[in-house]
Amino acid sequence: MNIRHLIFCAALLLSFSAVAQPAQESPDYQFTTVKENPITSIKNQYRSGTCWCFSALSFIESEILRTSGKEVDLSEMFVVGHSYHDRAVKYVRLDGHLNFAAGSSFGDVLHVINDYGIVPQDAMPGLCYGSDKPEHFEMDAALKGYVDAIKDNPNKKQLTTAWQKGFDGIVAAYLGEYPASFTVDGVEYTPESYRDKLGINTADYVNLTSFTHHPFYQPFIIEVCDNWRWDSAYNLPIDELMQVMYNAIEKGYTIAWGSDVSEKGFTRNGLAVALKDEVKAGGSDQERWVGKAKEEKAEETAVALPEEVTVTQEIRQEGYDRKTTTDDHGMHIYGLAKDQNGTNYFMVKNSWGDAGKYKGIWYASDAFVRYKTLNIVVHKDALPKDIKKKLGIK
Repeated sequence: MNIRHLIFCAALLLSFSAVAQPAQESPDYQFTTVKENPITSIKNQYRSGTCWCFSALSFIESEILRTSGKEVDLSEMFVVGHSYHDRAVKYVRLDGHLNFAAGSSFGDVLHVINDYGIVPQDAMPGLCYGSDKPEHFEMDAALKGYVDAIKDNPNKKQLTTAWQKGFDGIVAAYLGEYPASFTVDGVEYTPESYRDKLGINTADYVNLTSFTHHPFYQPFIIEVCDNWRWDSAYNLPIDELMQVMYNAIEKGYTIAWGSDVSEKGFTRNGLAVALKDEVKAGGSDQERWVGKAKEEKAEETAVALPEEVTVTQEIRQEGYDRKTTTDDHGMHIYGLAKDQNGTNYFMVKNSWGDAGKYKGIWYASDAFVRYKTLNIVVHKDALPKDIKKKLGIK
């Protein structure tokens, strides 16, 4: 999620066939599904820093499946465009003292849905630049250059009434116009009425985290650049945060998950385990965090069910304070599994297309999730009653 880390190389993204590894590359990991909640199809954010949007909308799509049984495909670029507009306004108001980049937060998606509504993917595909997948490098650079020109112009103490229209024009050139109305199953909707038809109530969702530099059971603003809206998260001890996550999956809910994925244990082959060593990689969004296939092949074949670190509240905090735990990537947790040794894993839907051994799914161990989770968003009813009471949530 933290796009400050995204330094993309000029090489083309590896094809899906090259990304997917043969099953024998990790022969010792044998996963058995314990609980699997419904999800929609796996998407590909490709050359864009929009994991926060893909994962949060995937989470919302699963919420719609849970409450109505209806499968929908919501437009990520409707959200991305509105998010960029809101950030541009705030960036100029603050004379540029705000992060302005492609990365954002789960809360941003909820704000956009609440303020603007939502549309299906086919009403706004957001691909107006000759590609069949998101490619945002040029757009991101153009928008950053535009807002910097506005904030630095000689007459910035009296801005014109035109600059926001100019900004929106650039967004529309790349992502398309926002549909005022559209038809689904023969019924005409606006973005707002479609949101209401789907039963999305953004007030039902809570943001949770676990760090010691603020009091437990109180909300605080997570200090990361991508939290540009300055949204708060409830602070829980890590054992209780994990309790929420297990309870959510067991009760049929899914989880929007923000995590650091720059660790060596987060591989390109669908595995996330809490190893002690770290690795940094560059390239596309996927290559940045997990490296190229030929670089990890030898390591993955040599690693089988390694002993993981014992995760405490203290080492979580140390990771945050020393910036070895950052808000790299947003994903969608939807299930639980065990390996042959009985270790618990969370089943994770990623947004890198049909990648890895498990075709876009990652298995994240309890230790990895306990160690590297920055925050989660869940439905408030997924919280155990005693934790709800401690937080004052009704």
